[in-house]
Amino acid sequence: MVINFAAGPAKLPEEVLKEAQANLLNCNGTGISIMEMSHRSPNYGVFHELALRDLRELLNIPTNYKILLLQGGGTGQFAAVCFNLMGRTGVADYVVTGSWSAKAAKEAEQYGKVNLVVPKVQKYTTVPSQDTWKLDPNASYVYYCDNETVDGVEFDFVPALTNGVPLVCDMSSNFLSRPIDVKKFGLIFAGAQKNVGPAGVTIVIVREDLIGHHMKVTPSILNFEQMARNDSLLNTPPTFCIYVMGLVFKWIKRNGGVAGMTKNAATKSKLIYDVIEKSNGFYSCPVEKRVRSRMNVPFRIGSVEGVDALEKKFLAKAECQGMIQLKGHRSVGGIRASLYNAITVDETEQLAKLMTEFFQNNKTQN
Repeated sequence: MVINFAAGPAKLPEEVLKEAQANLLNCNGTGISIMEMSHRSPNYGVFHELALRDLRELLNIPTNYKILLLQGGGTGQFAAVCFNLMGRTGVADYVVTGSWSAKAAKEAEQYGKVNLVVPKVQKYTTVPSQDTWKLDPNASYVYYCDNETVDGVEFDFVPALTNGVPLVCDMSSNFLSRPIDVKKFGLIFAGAQKNVGPAGVTIVIVREDLIGHHMKVTPSILNFEQMARNDSLLNTPPTFCIYVMGLVFKWIKRNGGVAGMTKNAATKSKLIYDVIEKSNGFYSCPVEKRVRSRMNVPFRIGSVEGVDALEKKFLAKAECQGMIQLKGHRSVGGIRASLYNAITVDETEQLAKLMTEFFQNNKTQN
């Protein structure tokens, strides 16, 4: 048995993989694979519309919001957000609290003026209180990343904007892991490959009044107005990815909906953080407790002198027990356990048990 703690592409529910496997050659009696269907055929259209309908139900998305299924991942949306929204004033606010929001801000600098609302830091370990933010009243939008996969920082609040400036959020790595009030946002996007499907499709939820203000140079593939007008079928979408994503939505509904995912996320992350806190410094997490991610738990092992050797030893032990892809992001090192929706409580308990045993057997080396 292998337990995949990867940060993304991440584990998919076993039920979903088995269903996709069963339909791979002959999808629902059509005689062909979902990957062979025309994206404009009635057979594929059923899957496409069901996925949109289930997502709208899961998040209670209001009717004045469009759901777009696009390609290019979160990185593609770093540019698409600018192309479609920044032209309103030429300025945008960026709340940089981790590696991904920093990359988004850097991308945005190519298309307009970027106002960094919190001071630059060397290491991302917290989310500054909103009353310290330096917002530009002329901003086209305020952008933030709800959960930083690399750094393990997750917002514990939704920014409150009172001047009518749209709130834009990258929810790629905690999408459908907790309830959200969509009405508080102008735009939400999420790459599927963390919580809701295979890599290749990106979900965009955008308020209708924000569509149609794109820059003249906006590529068609990133143009929200064109995509909305064509039901995300302007060009060939990643049909197989959308099909699997639709299966994941149904799996979430069968397992308590977003509320069920929220409960599991709290249980799983507490298991790992409790081991860290009870290890007397053997394990350490650099992130401020109030904003520690429920999805991505980064930690280091041992003292500065022995950290590399102990971490390599831990990773080897984990792989021997079938726990894979626990190595931290190359930019920060260490260990990182990603606890997305498909990771079970039992699988997380196995990791917590390994961490406890490793601590007991190696604490004298610290």
